[in-house]
Amino acid sequence: MIKPLLARLQQKHRTIRFPKSAPKLPDRFCGKPVIDQAKCSIDCTVCLDLCPTAALKKENNVLTIDLGRCLFCAQCAQNCPAGAIKFSRDYRLAARTKADLVLSEHEMKLAEALDKKMKSLFGRSLKLRQVSAGGCNACEADTNVLSTVVFDLGRFGIQFVASPRHADGLLITGPVPENMLLALKKTYDAVPDPKIVIAVGACAISGGIYENHPQVRKGADKIMPVDLYIPGCPPHPLTILDGLLRLLGRIK
Repeated sequence: MIKPLLARLQQKHRTIRFPKSAPKLPDRFCGKPVIDQAKCSIDCTVCLDLCPTAALKKENNVLTIDLGRCLFCAQCAQNCPAGAIKFSRDYRLAARTKADLVLSEHEMKLAEALDKKMKSLFGRSLKLRQVSAGGCNACEADTNVLSTVVFDLGRFGIQFVASPRHADGLLITGPVPENMLLALKKTYDAVPDPKIVIAVGACAISGGIYENHPQVRKGADKIMPVDLYIPGCPPHPLTILDGLLRLLGRIK
């Protein structure tokens, strides 16, 4: 017994203090993109041509980035001749609607809390069934790591459960191929009402890199209502955690 106690003392406190204090992010972290419209040339289409998911669009000389499609590859920022696009270190990316994921120059509208009734039901205890609908395991890995001692998702009353019948909602990753469609629908139907649905990653939000594949649905919201969108490819665990806590009204 003494050896585990000594090991624990040596390791010290390993759970991050988020959200009470700002998190430490890796040097290579690529967060919310920022667009300087004044630097964006009217005739330049370099970023539009490079984007693998058509996340960037230019209408009426205004450049926009759809975070629901963005893979955060940063090719647009690295190749923009005018430096009009930069990726910040802001990990806060979750939104309640797809429209809020489209950025230009305005400040992003972050996810708001559930309504009063839903918040009273799930605000202190939220059980989620995670469904990998054809994912590559990147979003799944960053979701699973939330249950480790570093993030300790359980301290917020949020847990992943094995059965949809024990869940309050679904957390969906992956582009939802046809082979997973029936399984996803059955899992959704098995969750008792009222329930919530969270789409994590570009694939679950828009289809991601597979959007134009004939066997893939263009986002989970084409099948069922989605209450929270958490963009990224994959989203950082802190981005996922931030979105979940905003949905429950724990942070604003």
